[in-house]
Amino acid sequence: MKKFLLRTKCHFVQLLAALLYNLDFQGIATLSVGKSVTKGVCVPGLHCYSCPGAIGACPIGALQQSLGASSLKLPFYVVGCLLAFGALFGRTICGWACPFGFIQDMLDKLGRFLRIPKMRKSAFTRKLSYLKYAVLALVVIGPLATLAIDGVASPLFCTYICPAGTIAGVALVSTSPDLQAIVGALFTWKTAVLAAIVIAAMAIYRPFCRFLCPLGALYGFFNRFCALRYVVDENACTNCGACVEACRMDVARVSDHECIQCGACKESCACGAIRFSVSRSSLKQPPAIACDNSGQEEVQKKGK
Repeated sequence: MKKFLLRTKCHFVQLLAALLYNLDFQGIATLSVGKSVTKGVCVPGLHCYSCPGAIGACPIGALQQSLGASSLKLPFYVVGCLLAFGALFGRTICGWACPFGFIQDMLDKLGRFLRIPKMRKSAFTRKLSYLKYAVLALVVIGPLATLAIDGVASPLFCTYICPAGTIAGVALVSTSPDLQAIVGALFTWKTAVLAAIVIAAMAIYRPFCRFLCPLGALYGFFNRFCALRYVVDENACTNCGACVEACRMDVARVSDHECIQCGACKESCACGAIRFSVSRSSLKQPPAIACDNSGQEEVQKKGK
């Protein structure tokens, strides 16, 4: 029951974040891309500024655009936003405030409803999770490389991979005969990428987050020291491994670079050794309930 309530709360926050990112109701009603001044403001999650309802921009898209437009000067605003989001939240954003993460969670539920066999995490999926760091390198290096080669910086991730922008593109093209007449091979490719991710998400838990998302890769660097994260009380932990087993991401330990702070680890811990905290210092004292290695609970008092 607690796990159900936690996931319900998580999905509610995800949906709320998606609504907050898409407050341009006129754009949604007319399926047109607005030109609001807020389009240049970075929002924490993966969210394309070209979406009809978007009031802000994904920091990855903004980073690519600014790298190409700044003549190799550091885009301080975008980098500052990424540092601030990372230092405060780390990959908590992936688990609680990313619209595309919410879409993948709903596709996962659909896959369960349709009884599609699920691919379990393994040593192979953990190795595959490092692919997103190569994608992150493409985000940063790609525009600079194309700028040096032909003088035009190309946002390679947004152009060839990002599924968030494709969702908006499919919506716009499907309602516009003029756009349908001019789309070509690139749109077909992006639609195929989106379709592959959608299908995969019904059999594999959050495949885009785990294997391809450069924003998650970047936030992962902050996970071990960001302000909001799950922490483990080492005095109460018995190293039983239940937390890692319960997590559907490719984690090796709580709050490592793959952890999206979803809370599954906390619910699985019979010892009460895991808590969501804003600082490590709050967990220096052991909780009232501790566990022995057999999983049985016993009450301990401090000093005994």
